[in-house]
Amino acid sequence: MTLQQEQQATTLIVRAQQGDKVAYADLLQLLAATARRYARNRLGDVPWIDDVAQETLLSVHAARHTYDSTRPFAPWFYAIVSTRMIDVIRKERRVSSREVGTDVLPETGRGGARPHEDSASVDPRRVQSALEALPPRQREIVRAIKLREEPVKQISERLGMSESAVKVTAHRGYRALRRLLGREDR
Repeated sequence: MTLQQEQQATTLIVRAQQGDKVAYADLLQLLAATARRYARNRLGDVPWIDDVAQETLLSVHAARHTYDSTRPFAPWFYAIVSTRMIDVIRKERRVSSREVGTDVLPETGRGGARPHEDSASVDPRRVQSALEALPPRQREIVRAIKLREEPVKQISERLGMSESAVKVTAHRGYRALRRLLGREDR
């Protein structure tokens, strides 16, 4: 931020603190460009530069009443933008360490077949017959959850069971179905 921009920002924030909406809009435009430039100079051309600018503007908005016009504007502003930049970097690292991009699909370990590709080959009559082979309570719970899409809480109230018992029974039913359908590897 040049000396002239700092003086302009100081004038604009003082006017904004007094309720001048046009000055506030001008201030936000100036600060957005400055925040982007500051972050780009330190981080390079990363795709989340606008996140840094947006987070900075939100913080400036929340803290604008704390600015003291007798003090220099640039240190106040750069303290905010630096903190927001660090927050966005941390968030991006956290997200990138846990998420996979949508253009990259993980390997399934089954010769490249996706679960949905071979599940279509199951004959519905076989599934129905496997369901009929389950004990009555398991069959009722599996049908309620998977076919009628009832909430577990509603099933537990209707059958007089705890929600945990309904979930355990459902999972035992799923395991039995996989065994009956010859799909124990899933």
